[in-house]
Amino acid sequence: MSLFPDLGEHAGFIWMAYGVSALVLTGLVVWIRIDARRQISLLADLEAKGIRRRSAGHTQGKKAAKEK
Repeated sequence: MSLFPDLGEHAGFIWMAYGVSALVLTGLVVWIRIDARRQISLLADLEAKGIRRRSAGHTQGKKAAKEK
């Protein structure tokens, strides 16, 4: 039993397809991680400016209504 199976005359095409697929998947993972860091940074900048998420505003809105 060998480490690599006998792929016949199409071995080059098959290995190239695996290589391209691995590169694409690696690129997608890298892109997602970079974008996640960017989104976290943008969210932190907005929160530092006092801009909050809409879901955070519901509790603040209820507090303001109770104070009136």
